[in-house]
Amino acid sequence: MAPVPRGAATPAPDCPLCPRLAAFREANRARYADFHNAPVPSFGSAAARLLIVGLAPGLKGANQTGRPFTGDYAGDLLYRTLDRFGFARGPYGRRADDGLELVGCRITNAVRCVPPENKPTGAEIRTCRAFLAAELAGLARLEAVLALGTVAHGAVLATLGLKKSRYPFGHGALHELPNGLLLADSYHCSRYNTNTGRLTVEMFEAVFAELKAHLG
Repeated sequence: MAPVPRGAATPAPDCPLCPRLAAFREANRARYADFHNAPVPSFGSAAARLLIVGLAPGLKGANQTGRPFTGDYAGDLLYRTLDRFGFARGPYGRRADDGLELVGCRITNAVRCVPPENKPTGAEIRTCRAFLAAELAGLARLEAVLALGTVAHGAVLATLGLKKSRYPFGHGALHELPNGLLLADSYHCSRYNTNTGRLTVEMFEAVFAELKAHLG
């Protein structure tokens, strides 16, 4: 098995740390030979002031295209919203080579490999925390983190050594963290959440309006 570089922000293409995810990755390589089928790297500049943290790559979204939130409904809503609030420019074409650029923000996931049924285990989330830690440490200008969903929220807090009980998740919640970062929460922009009405476009945009006001 290939070694994983200490302090690396991106797992190796054949990262062996989570056996279940590695086995699923190999099965997908056989089934979808033209997909990315590897850990999905972060997207955006290392000079970003805002980091958006999602759950994990979707099977026929980021796992196919190799770019976070690209190729599925969640990405359609996220990138449209980023463009509206000045965090992105250029066309979004559901593919990694569409020419889209992020402005002052960066996107990553709590778990970098696609999990079966979009459900990573607790052990997998903990294992991938090392990459999130390296990600956070490498963003020298970071001011705010947006957690999309409870898993991302918990992963960010655990990575920073903070307790969830002190910073409970809530859509639209803003948490001032001891290290000076602002942690913002939103329900995940998945089709399930929007179809059920748990998250509306207006609710999602309100979170970004708050972040835009905070960042100036």
